[in-house]
Amino acid sequence: MKIVFLDAATLGEDANFSELEKLGTFVSYSLTEESDVISRIKDAHVVIVNKVKLGKREIDSAQNLKLICVAATGTNNIDSEYATKKGIPVKNVVNYSTDSVAQITFGSLLTLINSSIYFDSIVKDGSYSNSGHFTDTGRSFFELKGKNFGIIGMGNIGKRVAAIASAFGCNVFYYSTGGVAHCKEYPSVSLSELLAKSDIVSIHSPLNEKTQNLISLKELKAMKTSAILVNMGRGGIVNEKELAQALNYDLIAGAVIDVYEDEPIPEGHPYLSLKNPEKIVLTPHIGWASIEARKLLIEKLVANIKSTSI
Repeated sequence: MKIVFLDAATLGEDANFSELEKLGTFVSYSLTEESDVISRIKDAHVVIVNKVKLGKREIDSAQNLKLICVAATGTNNIDSEYATKKGIPVKNVVNYSTDSVAQITFGSLLTLINSSIYFDSIVKDGSYSNSGHFTDTGRSFFELKGKNFGIIGMGNIGKRVAAIASAFGCNVFYYSTGGVAHCKEYPSVSLSELLAKSDIVSIHSPLNEKTQNLISLKELKAMKTSAILVNMGRGGIVNEKELAQALNYDLIAGAVIDVYEDEPIPEGHPYLSLKNPEKIVLTPHIGWASIEARKLLIEKLVANIKSTSI
């Protein structure tokens, strides 16, 4: 059995593929350009991808293909319908990054609302030393306790975020993007109610036809001017240009973003030229990638291959 991983570098330089190597002939490429996909998978039985796209043309070119493994939860980069018609299962990896994403969610959120970057800088640049005061109140911050915390997408990650927000003393409620209020632990509300009531709006839903451009200028105008928007779901859920406008015109107080419509974020992106850069905390789609989460992801890739008759 030949296993080909087309973009292994996405799992980090410290990724250990020894268990995959035990399953057969394992070939990994750091990254693969679109023009090289067909030549690299032509004799593969199993193809593993993270973000590389596999469409009808690529799938047809791999005559021995028996399984497509996605080293992530989202499968938007695969023509799954066509693969299924050809009898080729597409298996993704779920429930591997719940704690990792939840941790980054609150790490970034607290960085913003606590003005951590400002306070760190005034200590390091000597401003605090020269101030003559034991403290610095150049920036104010608020407590999470008692705040309304609205979650868009109450899957495994949303539930973990909800539990942490509850531990901080927040009032948690959610909007189900799928239309079914399956979580009974927290109140389910409409999107309009969530936006109007929330002090924090935290997005943890997949990107699909229901969530594409879910948050645009209209929705941002419906939020409190003191509210903060967090997007740990997918970039296409939020209209990025209009979020930048909302921040520049003080329609909302701030944003925390880990995902982008185009990744990596292009030079000249509106997030990078805000009037007040302190209103946004940006991370490079890293929420999923703790050491533990990446290790578990590889274990689940191995399990997916073992569970398939090849």
